[in-house]
Amino acid sequence: MLTKFPHLRQDFAASLVVFLVALPLCVGVAVASGVPAELGLVTGIVGGIVTGLMRGSSLQVSGPAAGLTVLVFEAVTEFGLAALGVIVLATGLLQLTMGALKLGRWFRAISVSVVEGMLAGIGLVIIAGQLYAAAGLKAPASGLDKIAGLPGAAAGALGSTGALASLAIGAGTIAVMVLWKRLPKKAQTVPGALAAVALATLASVVLSLPVATVEVKGLLDSIQPPGFDAFGELANLSILGTILAFTLIASAESLFSAAAVDRLHDGPRTEYDKELMAQGAGNTVCGVLGALPMTAVIVRSSANVQAGAKTKASRVLHGVWLLLFAALLPSTLALIPIPALAGILIHAGWKLIPFRGLVGLWRAHRGEALILVVTAVGIVAVNMFEGVLIGLALSVIKTAWEASHIKLEVIDKGAGPIQAYLSGNATFLRLPKILDSLEALPQDRPIEVDLSGLHHLDHACRTALENWAERHSAPDTEPVRVTSDTA
Repeated sequence: MLTKFPHLRQDFAASLVVFLVALPLCVGVAVASGVPAELGLVTGIVGGIVTGLMRGSSLQVSGPAAGLTVLVFEAVTEFGLAALGVIVLATGLLQLTMGALKLGRWFRAISVSVVEGMLAGIGLVIIAGQLYAAAGLKAPASGLDKIAGLPGAAAGALGSTGALASLAIGAGTIAVMVLWKRLPKKAQTVPGALAAVALATLASVVLSLPVATVEVKGLLDSIQPPGFDAFGELANLSILGTILAFTLIASAESLFSAAAVDRLHDGPRTEYDKELMAQGAGNTVCGVLGALPMTAVIVRSSANVQAGAKTKASRVLHGVWLLLFAALLPSTLALIPIPALAGILIHAGWKLIPFRGLVGLWRAHRGEALILVVTAVGIVAVNMFEGVLIGLALSVIKTAWEASHIKLEVIDKGAGPIQAYLSGNATFLRLPKILDSLEALPQDRPIEVDLSGLHHLDHACRTALENWAERHSAPDTEPVRVTSDTA
């Protein structure tokens, strides 16, 4: 057996670690998304068994991700739980199509600042929303309302014994996760998130604390394949925008995660188009089952690599363990306090915000740092989809601006014509600068403008230069001669 599967021992051990890491996150993401806890486990199972068996990235692990929590919650609130399966199914089919068209590699062209800004904005919304859940309160709908309402929620929580007990469980969960990393390596064999949830559950049961716990419906009762009525929602333009947002964010997060995981090991590199198709297949199955969308998750993937996984068997086995847990021990979910899951997501949201990276980025590339911040603020102030579009638009504008570098060199020997050499890229973005420099030249001297050094001359600049030359060559001025070898 071991000769046929030489890495089975390492993969088996790694699969147990990933299972223990994934279990509380699957449940926490589902509860925060406003869907039954079991649906988070369903997505984790599909991510392990279906996506895990496919080619693409051999060691990264897929499942429900904190990065999509806000978008899923908004979709369920606006369209209902019945429409979630249709949205996820359409997302999976789009990903399969893009993978077949070999568009996966193009997601690597998305600005890293946009992706980090997206994750930072998601992190801020998750933290704000889960602070309410940690206190046993209902969070406002919009990101700005969540943040603006925190002082009032805090004041109200201080006067409630139940809210204080709930906050204590949430704060204790976060403290355990933070301090767990300082324990000896042997103790850290048990993932911090699992230990924190276990301790919080034990405390709430032993002390009989008045805190809300996870509602359990049962695995089969939670699975609700989309009916024909749900497919009628596709005629709604707003749901099409949600599908595009799911597709863009899930694909970008998965492929950026794959690039990060490749840096953690020396095994086979990711085949991006095939990985996109694997994600699409997983989301298609999740959509048919009415479950949460999936992405590759860097937390589980890095745990898989660090635990010594060598092949895709580890991620497939982790899906099997999730299936066995959901089938044999579903009632244990009812013991888990919701504020403990809120604490896990607050911790996860905090890690999505690149505090240290932002400082370094501001020092080296202020334009990229600005894109990151604006994207994050846009997500908090407006919504996920429009925030990402704002970031992408800024990224394109910045790239176009930087690509249109142009240099004007003026040589005036005192006698004869003034020689002006233009080099670089003459686009409409630099047109004001070009015209200001040319119009500042003496009007009583002949001018020779050499455009042979230009790599690109767009129509707007060509027209403007011709108009300027005509004006400067008027009867009362000296003539202008323009020479050009550029297209």
